[in-house]
Amino acid sequence: MTGPRYPALIASLPATVPFVGPELQERARGMRFLARLGANENVFGPSPFAVAAMQDEVAEIWKYADPSHLDLKGALAEQLGCTPQNILIGEGIDGLLGYMVRLLVGQGDAVVTSDGAYPTFNYHVTGFGGVLHKLPYADDHEDLSALIAKAAQVDAKIVYLANPDNPMGTWHSGAAIAAALDNLPDGCVLALDEAYVEFAPDGTSPALDAEDPRVLRFRTFSKAYGMAGARIGYVIGAAETIKAFDRIRNHFGMNRLALAGALAALGDTEWLDEVIRLTAEARDEITRIAEANGLTTLPSATNFVAIDCGRDGDFARAVLAALIDQGVFVRMPFVAPQDRCIRISAGRPEDLEVLADALPKALLAARLTSES
Repeated sequence: MTGPRYPALIASLPATVPFVGPELQERARGMRFLARLGANENVFGPSPFAVAAMQDEVAEIWKYADPSHLDLKGALAEQLGCTPQNILIGEGIDGLLGYMVRLLVGQGDAVVTSDGAYPTFNYHVTGFGGVLHKLPYADDHEDLSALIAKAAQVDAKIVYLANPDNPMGTWHSGAAIAAALDNLPDGCVLALDEAYVEFAPDGTSPALDAEDPRVLRFRTFSKAYGMAGARIGYVIGAAETIKAFDRIRNHFGMNRLALAGALAALGDTEWLDEVIRLTAEARDEITRIAEANGLTTLPSATNFVAIDCGRDGDFARAVLAALIDQGVFVRMPFVAPQDRCIRISAGRPEDLEVLADALPKALLAARLTSES
């Protein structure tokens, strides 16, 4: 009796996943977290209109979703000033990044990213046989000019840039990104991950023609719109490029409830404004808590704050472990020197009260550990 025969590429990959979910940690701990502040979820939730739209759609769940997604694409196009042909809907940015890599990257093709940037992108590149070229951050920002210079050096198919950045929360101006495109080598695409752009200052998103073939812009309903569990995102790009995704995408991959909710959420600008306000207040409170404990924070254009623990990665990991022991789910950057930080998602006042109580205890535990 024999098992499956894996291709050489798949057999060579490590048995790993980009993230360990809080649910797995809760099972290991045998109890629920008191404050869920690690996954950059929008704890303030979706628009009430989105909830109602999804509830109304439940009775229709026996139907497949419209694979053209024209209702949502039409609404997005009107808001973005482009055409529906410039938009692709997919299973969150994670799923859409996978489609892009499958579409553009063959075995051995070069791809450029930052060392410590969003690991799911790397997971897709490796899984399709691409070769990752990673560059360090510069002053806690992804080094845009260095990334593009490296792309020219290695003949890269894709340069990945998150703006605003995850995990640091820093950002580049849209004008800087638009100017940098003039140095992007021929045949290379900038994958611009704008998952957090609704939280960012005006001018963070570059003013680009949707038909510019050099850029694919990734956005999501997971963050500001509070629909992470619905798994719905979209890509903005040149119509010819967007059409090419039809060759490889899962045409029936979208949930019709998610599509209905996203369409309703898109129209509720008042709720979006309220979420952005509440998030800004939460960022300020996280900063206050950090400073009360003698720590500093990085400026953030996202719904999370990176807290500099003031020492090295081992110390930050000890702080994170102590917070988890107290029921506070948080995460941290993976790569030095950014791993001197822990990353705290915006929370409700009651969540941040838990953090305020737990952080001084976690710092004390980490200091005792480092001295023993």
